[in-house]
This record gives sequence, structure tokens and C-alpha cells, in this order.
Amino acid sequence: MVRDEEETDPRYGKRPEERSVEELLDFGVVNLDKPVGPSSHEVVAWIRRILGIERVAHAGTLDSQAGRGRP
Repeated sequence: MVRDEEETDPRYGKRPEERSVEELLDFGVVNLDKPVGPSSHEVVAWIRRILGIERVAHAGTLDSQAGRGRP
């Protein structure tokens, strides 16, 4: 069911599939399944270095499931 077909005004953004890799990294989220071993701080530092991005942070915990005693 389509309620209404409208074009998005380009002043307000664009479709995700039309964004460049740089735009996706600047305004996106990287989902990561952190392995047991490295700390959350280390993983954030690796992402910062590998992707060449200054502002990197994590939300919540990056502790692995195995690290919390879950199967």
C-alpha cells in the first residue's frame, strides 16, 4: 500500500543508497561483533585508525557474549 508518492527535496538529504562511502562513514553506524580479548577502547582506536575518522565512539557495551558467560 502506497499512501503518497512524493520526491524528497534534495535540501533535506538523499537516499542512503545514493550516499558516498565518506558520507556513510561521517553520518553512519558501524555494527561490530567484538571478539573476546581486545578492550572496547582498543577496538574504538582501531576503527579510528583503520577508517581515518577522528570522531569515533561506542554506545553501550562492546563486551562479547562469551565474555559475559552467555553461550
